[in-house]
Amino acid sequence: MTKRHSQKYKIDRRMGENIWGRPKSPVNRREYGPGQHGQRRKGKLSDFGIQLRAKQKLKGYYGNISEKQFLRIYKEANRIKGDTSENLIGLLESRLDALVYRAKFVSTVFAARQFVNHGHVKVNGKKVNIPSYRCKPGDVIEVRDSSKQLAIVIEASQLAERDVPDYVEVDHGKMVATFKSLPQLADVPYPVIMEPNLVVEFYSR
Repeated sequence: MTKRHSQKYKIDRRMGENIWGRPKSPVNRREYGPGQHGQRRKGKLSDFGIQLRAKQKLKGYYGNISEKQFLRIYKEANRIKGDTSENLIGLLESRLDALVYRAKFVSTVFAARQFVNHGHVKVNGKKVNIPSYRCKPGDVIEVRDSSKQLAIVIEASQLAERDVPDYVEVDHGKMVATFKSLPQLADVPYPVIMEPNLVVEFYSR
């Protein structure tokens, strides 16, 4: 098990929320944090603590991407005209691994990263193996022919626990998805409340 795969079992517990809405999340059994002091009463968080938690939750949701990479995405969102928090969500959802996850080609965002890394995905007919690859509206994402019968792909497409959002159009028969438009926060089917405005406040300090 890779380090990143082992992390997904800890992120939910640390946040105290089932951030991916998974039936097997440990939070479904124990809402308190991990470790021997996990059940202690938690003190009231400071404004900084609330902002930090919002950043950790959003960063963790996308496969716990590195701080350096997340900061780079924030800076790009800040440069783009418009609402920085909405821009941040649009950039995160434009990542190839996020779109592979949204299209239900795989069951988790961690699996999506690995799936792209191993060369199972094409964008506009060309193989792309970079999970952070930035897709543009109109791009066509498809599972390579040799990978369409993989058990993880077939099982993921039949998952009832989450739906494909409106900004992604998918044909699971052909395993092809089209990124229709950049989403806003309200368009993204997060199982928990995400607060990108607090992430902006955190980095603006």
